[in-house]
Amino acid sequence: MRKKLVASLLAATLAIGTLSGCGQSNNSTSSASGTSSTESGPVDTSEEVNLTMYLYGSEGVANQDVLDELNKILKEDINATLEIKYIDYSDTSTKYPLLWASGESFDMAYSSSTAAVTYQSLARQDVLVDITDMLDTYAPTLKEKLDSEAWDSMKVGGQIYGVPSTYSEFTAYGFVSRDDLMEKYGITSISSIDDMEAYMDAALEDGWTPLNGNSNLGMDMYRMFIALTSDWIDAPGLPTTGPYLAGSVEDPSEIFHPAFTDEFVDFAKRMKEWSDKGYWSKDVLSASQDDKDNFYNGLSASYISHQPDWTGSYGTQQEKLPGVETEFYCFPEENGKIIRKMGCENCTVISKNSKYPERCLMMIEKLMTDERCYDLFQYGIEGRQYEIVDGTVVQPEGYDAEKDAAGFAGWALRTDELNLPMATEDPRRYTLNDEWKEVAIDNPYVGFSFDSTNVSAELSAIANVDASLGLQILLGKTTQDPEEAVEQYRSQLEAAGIDKALEEVNSQYQTFLEENAANTESADATSSSSSSAE
Repeated sequence: MRKKLVASLLAATLAIGTLSGCGQSNNSTSSASGTSSTESGPVDTSEEVNLTMYLYGSEGVANQDVLDELNKILKEDINATLEIKYIDYSDTSTKYPLLWASGESFDMAYSSSTAAVTYQSLARQDVLVDITDMLDTYAPTLKEKLDSEAWDSMKVGGQIYGVPSTYSEFTAYGFVSRDDLMEKYGITSISSIDDMEAYMDAALEDGWTPLNGNSNLGMDMYRMFIALTSDWIDAPGLPTTGPYLAGSVEDPSEIFHPAFTDEFVDFAKRMKEWSDKGYWSKDVLSASQDDKDNFYNGLSASYISHQPDWTGSYGTQQEKLPGVETEFYCFPEENGKIIRKMGCENCTVISKNSKYPERCLMMIEKLMTDERCYDLFQYGIEGRQYEIVDGTVVQPEGYDAEKDAAGFAGWALRTDELNLPMATEDPRRYTLNDEWKEVAIDNPYVGFSFDSTNVSAELSAIANVDASLGLQILLGKTTQDPEEAVEQYRSQLEAAGIDKALEEVNSQYQTFLEENAANTESADATSSSSSSAE
């Protein structure tokens, strides 16, 4: 069924990538002798093994049914089966670090450059399997399909410790508005902060609360502020739960705190104006419902989120606001600051405690290159969890969530080549992804993992400042003049130790750059030497 839809899928111009590899397994085949042949020759798979993988989330009622079907293929092809263990989303900050610190014996896990313990940190802690020299033998198809940039993004000290996702994703933030209200107010498009204000002013006059949210709105305002500056981008060093650090696209080597800039003073003034106008409720600091939930419940004229969340909420939009379409004003787009997700931001790693790292790599290859395995792992059992209608994944008639719900947080195993659009996604996700691929920039901080050990006390004190005065500034809720509030905020940050924190993060980042340069020089020298020998 899937193959018959390839042509229509391409014709729909949903930009899901070339599907030329569809219908093919990887280049390994099983035999009764207990070996699998790869491009590098026979691999011994005579011993049947069960491999465990840790993923975020919780078990759906039919997850095991899906795994049973998947394991039939895996057992036949590589004589291995898969078992999933789960870390609940609410526990990722505590249980994910414990997973690696406990010495537990497991095989594979989700990893990320933004996880509670980053991919880079895990690689440096020597708890991951170095797969650099294993790819040709145990995952040749996977190695070939992923381009060199994807593999390069995984290198730590010149070696590869994980398999990156190749699914195109851009988490640029923006302003979501309603088409029907725009038409009512005579607004043809929203492509600037002035347009955004015009829409919110009109909504306010029409009886709406334009951004009816809770205190989380404060950080959305801060993300908007960073994104709308000419060349600032998010930088590491402070938790993203409060006003974080920034760097410059032109010179990312100097990381700074935006609170100590003139731009932040102007931003504080604007937030005070927006608060006084009533763009959000007076009780925003204590409200329980966020702006997105209120938007879909008809209680807010707009909300702020990132593009995958906006496009991924299309099903909710159709259900709760039938007939209503939305628009997305992307904050960083006009300044050319769309940042592409790098491979290490969603990846799969093999624990050094695994007894079967070779088989793990073969299994990862199956999940990412074999259409049968991919569809089962990403969508479920066709006819039960999903159907494909007009090139789109939809729930089949008769689907019962109480007995059929299934799904794995398999982000790290997604690929553009095999991905299919969901009926619950706005098709513009793929249109925008296709456009942004051409203009996106690399994140200069990917691969850098800040060690906060030396400034943990300072970061705790800074977080306390951010949770009080910082948040009040972001939502225009200070009792004093914005300029006075910013001066007070700066003084409190300095007393909390912001200068020491900045010195530490800049020093570590400089060391990271120097080490990367040295590794690149060494790799180039090795390559040159090998070429000369040939």
